[in-house]
Amino acid sequence: MVSAAEMLQAYARGIFPMAESRADSELHWVDPRRRGIIPLDGFHLSRSLRRRILRWPHAIRIDTAFHAVVTACGAREETWINEPLVRIYGELHALGAAHSLEVFSGDRLVGGVFGVVLGGAYFGESMFSAETDASKVALAYLVARLRAGGFTLFDTQFLTPHLKRMGGIEIPREDYRRRLADALKVAADFAAPGQPPDPSSLVASLSAAASSSGAAAVSGSRQRSTQTS
Repeated sequence: MVSAAEMLQAYARGIFPMAESRADSELHWVDPRRRGIIPLDGFHLSRSLRRRILRWPHAIRIDTAFHAVVTACGAREETWINEPLVRIYGELHALGAAHSLEVFSGDRLVGGVFGVVLGGAYFGESMFSAETDASKVALAYLVARLRAGGFTLFDTQFLTPHLKRMGGIEIPREDYRRRLADALKVAADFAAPGQPPDPSSLVASLSAAASSSGAAAVSGSRQRSTQTS
Protein backbone atom coordinates (compact mmCIF):
# COMPACT_ATOMS: atom_id res chain seq x y z
CA MET A 1 0.00 0.00 0.00
CA VAL A 2 1.42 3.38 -1.06
CA SER A 3 2.07 5.84 1.75
CA ALA A 4 1.86 9.63 1.62
CA ALA A 5 5.66 9.84 1.85
CA GLU A 6 6.10 7.43 -1.07
CA MET A 7 3.61 9.47 -3.07
CA LEU A 8 5.63 12.66 -2.57
CA GLN A 9 8.85 10.87 -3.48
CA ALA A 10 7.22 9.69 -6.71
CA TYR A 11 6.02 13.19 -7.59
CA ALA A 12 9.53 14.52 -7.02
CA ARG A 13 10.74 12.00 -9.62
CA GLY A 14 8.07 13.09 -12.09
CA ILE A 15 5.69 10.12 -11.85
CA PHE A 16 2.17 9.87 -10.46
CA PRO A 17 -0.33 7.09 -9.64
CA MET A 18 -3.65 6.21 -11.22
CA ALA A 19 -6.15 3.38 -10.92
CA GLU A 20 -7.86 1.63 -13.81
CA SER A 21 -11.25 2.32 -12.25
CA ARG A 22 -13.01 3.12 -8.99
CA ALA A 23 -13.41 -0.61 -8.29
CA ASP A 24 -9.73 -1.38 -8.89
CA SER A 25 -7.79 -1.66 -5.62
CA GLU A 26 -4.40 -1.40 -7.33
CA LEU A 27 -2.43 1.63 -8.46
CA HIS A 28 -0.07 1.96 -11.38
CA TRP A 29 2.58 4.62 -11.92
CA VAL A 30 2.46 6.90 -14.93
CA ASP A 31 5.35 8.75 -16.59
CA PRO A 32 4.00 10.31 -19.82
CA ARG A 33 6.37 10.97 -22.69
CA ARG A 34 4.62 14.32 -23.13
CA ARG A 35 3.38 16.20 -20.08
CA GLY A 36 0.53 18.66 -19.78
CA ILE A 37 1.17 21.96 -18.00
CA ILE A 38 -0.50 25.36 -17.79
CA PRO A 39 2.11 28.15 -17.98
CA LEU A 40 1.26 30.45 -15.09
CA ASP A 41 1.76 33.50 -17.29
CA GLY A 42 -0.18 31.99 -20.18
CA PHE A 43 -3.65 31.25 -18.85
CA HIS A 44 -6.19 31.96 -21.59
CA LEU A 45 -9.08 34.03 -20.30
CA SER A 46 -11.78 33.91 -22.95
CA ARG A 47 -14.33 36.70 -23.29
CA SER A 48 -17.10 34.41 -22.06
CA LEU A 49 -15.10 33.34 -19.01
CA ARG A 50 -14.15 36.97 -18.29
CA ARG A 51 -17.83 37.91 -18.30
CA ARG A 52 -18.67 34.89 -16.15
CA ILE A 53 -16.08 35.83 -13.51
CA LEU A 54 -17.14 39.48 -13.40
CA ARG A 55 -20.76 38.45 -12.88
CA TRP A 56 -20.00 35.44 -10.66
CA PRO A 57 -22.01 35.64 -7.42
CA HIS A 58 -20.34 32.74 -5.66
CA ALA A 59 -17.67 32.46 -2.97
CA ILE A 60 -14.13 31.13 -3.54
CA ARG A 61 -12.54 29.23 -0.65
CA ILE A 62 -9.55 26.97 -0.07
CA ASP A 63 -9.26 23.78 1.97
CA THR A 64 -12.70 24.03 3.56
CA ALA A 65 -14.13 21.01 1.70
CA PHE A 66 -11.11 19.04 0.50
CA HIS A 67 -12.66 15.59 0.90
CA ALA A 68 -15.88 16.74 -0.77
CA VAL A 69 -13.93 18.03 -3.78
CA VAL A 70 -12.00 14.75 -4.12
CA THR A 71 -15.23 12.77 -3.78
CA ALA A 72 -16.98 14.91 -6.41
CA CYS A 73 -14.04 14.53 -8.81
CA GLY A 74 -14.23 10.75 -8.43
CA ALA A 75 -18.02 10.54 -8.73
CA ARG A 76 -18.00 10.18 -12.51
CA GLU A 77 -19.11 7.01 -14.27
CA GLU A 78 -15.51 6.44 -15.38
CA THR A 79 -12.77 7.55 -13.00
CA TRP A 80 -9.16 6.80 -12.11
CA ILE A 81 -9.69 7.83 -8.47
CA ASN A 82 -10.13 4.75 -6.29
CA GLU A 83 -10.39 4.35 -2.51
CA PRO A 84 -6.61 4.01 -1.93
CA LEU A 85 -6.06 7.32 -3.73
CA VAL A 86 -8.82 9.01 -1.75
CA ARG A 87 -7.08 7.84 1.43
CA ILE A 88 -3.64 9.01 0.31
CA TYR A 89 -4.93 12.41 -0.81
CA GLY A 90 -6.56 12.81 2.60
CA GLU A 91 -3.25 12.01 4.32
CA LEU A 92 -1.41 14.49 2.11
CA HIS A 93 -4.00 17.14 2.89
CA ALA A 94 -3.55 16.53 6.62
CA LEU A 95 0.18 17.03 6.11
CA GLY A 96 -0.35 20.30 4.24
CA ALA A 97 0.86 18.76 0.98
CA ALA A 98 -2.48 18.71 -0.86
CA HIS A 99 -4.95 21.54 -1.29
CA SER A 100 -8.32 22.27 -2.81
CA LEU A 101 -9.87 25.41 -4.21
CA GLU A 102 -13.64 25.42 -3.94
CA VAL A 103 -16.52 27.33 -5.52
CA PHE A 104 -19.61 27.73 -3.35
CA SER A 105 -23.09 28.97 -4.13
CA GLY A 106 -24.35 29.78 -0.66
CA ASP A 107 -23.64 26.63 1.33
CA ARG A 108 -23.55 24.42 -1.77
CA LEU A 109 -20.28 23.25 -3.28
CA VAL A 110 -20.69 23.70 -7.05
CA GLY A 111 -17.14 23.34 -8.35
CA GLY A 112 -13.53 22.86 -7.40
CA VAL A 113 -10.06 21.58 -8.12
CA PHE A 114 -7.52 19.77 -5.96
CA GLY A 115 -3.87 18.90 -6.24
CA VAL A 116 -0.61 18.04 -4.55
CA VAL A 117 2.02 20.63 -3.62
CA LEU A 118 5.77 20.08 -3.53
CA GLY A 119 8.11 23.08 -3.42
CA GLY A 120 7.04 25.45 -6.17
CA ALA A 121 5.13 22.78 -8.10
CA TYR A 122 1.37 22.27 -8.01
CA PHE A 123 0.30 18.91 -9.41
CA GLY A 124 -3.33 19.36 -10.45
CA GLU A 125 -5.17 16.09 -9.96
CA SER A 126 -8.75 16.69 -10.97
CA MET A 127 -11.58 19.20 -11.03
CA PHE A 128 -15.36 19.08 -11.17
CA SER A 129 -18.28 21.32 -11.98
CA ALA A 130 -21.88 21.09 -10.79
CA GLU A 131 -22.77 24.42 -12.42
CA THR A 132 -21.87 25.80 -15.83
CA ASP A 133 -18.26 27.06 -15.91
CA ALA A 134 -17.68 26.45 -12.17
CA SER A 135 -14.52 24.42 -12.86
CA LYS A 136 -13.25 27.09 -15.26
CA VAL A 137 -13.77 29.76 -12.64
CA ALA A 138 -11.98 27.56 -10.09
CA LEU A 139 -9.06 27.11 -12.48
CA ALA A 140 -8.76 30.87 -13.06
CA TYR A 141 -8.65 31.58 -9.33
CA LEU A 142 -6.20 28.73 -8.83
CA VAL A 143 -3.78 30.16 -11.41
CA ALA A 144 -3.96 33.55 -9.68
CA ARG A 145 -3.27 31.91 -6.31
CA LEU A 146 -0.30 29.96 -7.65
CA ARG A 147 1.17 33.11 -9.19
CA ALA A 148 0.70 35.05 -5.95
CA GLY A 149 2.24 32.24 -3.91
CA GLY A 150 5.44 32.04 -5.96
CA PHE A 151 4.76 28.73 -7.73
CA THR A 152 6.62 28.12 -10.96
CA LEU A 153 5.06 24.91 -12.28
CA PHE A 154 1.38 23.99 -12.73
CA ASP A 155 1.41 20.35 -13.78
CA THR A 156 -1.86 19.07 -15.30
CA GLN A 157 -0.34 15.65 -16.07
CA PHE A 158 -2.21 15.29 -19.37
CA LEU A 159 -3.48 17.86 -21.86
CA THR A 160 -7.22 17.66 -22.51
CA PRO A 161 -9.05 19.78 -25.11
CA HIS A 162 -10.63 21.66 -22.18
CA LEU A 163 -7.23 22.54 -20.69
CA LYS A 164 -5.79 23.39 -24.09
CA ARG A 165 -8.50 26.00 -24.61
CA MET A 166 -7.46 27.57 -21.30
CA GLY A 167 -3.79 27.85 -22.21
CA GLY A 168 -2.53 24.36 -21.46
CA ILE A 169 0.36 23.00 -23.50
CA GLU A 170 2.32 19.75 -23.82
CA ILE A 171 6.06 19.55 -23.27
CA PRO A 172 8.50 16.64 -23.65
CA ARG A 173 9.33 14.55 -20.61
CA GLU A 174 12.91 15.87 -20.49
CA ASP A 175 11.73 19.48 -20.49
CA TYR A 176 9.18 18.70 -17.80
CA ARG A 177 11.81 17.14 -15.56
CA ARG A 178 14.04 20.18 -15.88
CA ARG A 179 11.17 22.44 -14.91
CA LEU A 180 10.24 20.14 -12.05
CA ALA A 181 13.80 20.11 -10.70
CA ASP A 182 13.81 23.92 -10.70
CA ALA A 183 10.37 24.09 -9.07
CA LEU A 184 11.36 21.74 -6.25
CA LYS A 185 13.96 24.30 -5.14
CA VAL A 186 11.29 26.99 -4.68
CA ALA A 187 9.57 27.76 -1.38
CA ALA A 188 6.02 28.58 -2.47
CA ASP A 189 2.94 29.36 -0.38
CA PHE A 190 -0.51 28.11 -1.38
CA ALA A 191 -2.07 30.30 1.32
CA ALA A 192 -0.57 33.50 -0.08
CA PRO A 193 -2.07 36.73 1.33
CA GLY A 194 -4.45 38.75 -0.78
CA GLN A 195 -6.20 35.72 -2.23
CA PRO A 196 -8.73 35.37 -3.64
CA PRO A 197 -8.71 38.74 -5.39
CA ASP A 198 -11.93 40.50 -6.27
CA PRO A 199 -13.25 39.55 -9.73
CA SER A 200 -12.06 42.74 -11.44
CA SER A 201 -8.53 42.36 -10.05
CA LEU A 202 -8.46 38.69 -11.06
CA VAL A 203 -9.44 39.47 -14.65
CA ALA A 204 -6.94 42.32 -14.86
CA SER A 205 -4.02 40.31 -13.50
CA LEU A 206 -4.63 37.25 -15.69
CA SER A 207 -5.13 39.38 -18.79
CA ALA A 208 -1.95 41.38 -18.11
CA ALA A 209 0.09 38.21 -17.55
CA ALA A 210 -1.17 36.63 -20.76
CA SER A 211 -0.48 39.83 -22.74
CA SER A 212 3.08 40.02 -21.40
CA SER A 213 3.65 36.36 -22.17
CA GLY A 214 2.33 36.80 -25.71
CA ALA A 215 4.52 39.82 -26.33
CA ALA A 216 7.56 37.95 -25.07
CA ALA A 217 6.76 34.98 -27.32
CA VAL A 218 6.48 37.24 -30.39
CA SER A 219 9.74 38.98 -29.50
CA GLY A 220 11.52 35.67 -29.04
CA SER A 221 10.15 34.38 -32.33
CA ARG A 222 11.43 37.44 -34.17
CA GLN A 223 14.83 37.09 -32.54
CA ARG A 224 15.12 33.44 -33.57
CA SER A 225 14.08 34.34 -37.09
CA THR A 226 16.74 37.04 -37.25
CA GLN A 227 19.42 34.72 -35.93
CA THR A 228 18.51 31.99 -38.43
CA SER A 229 18.37 34.22 -41.49
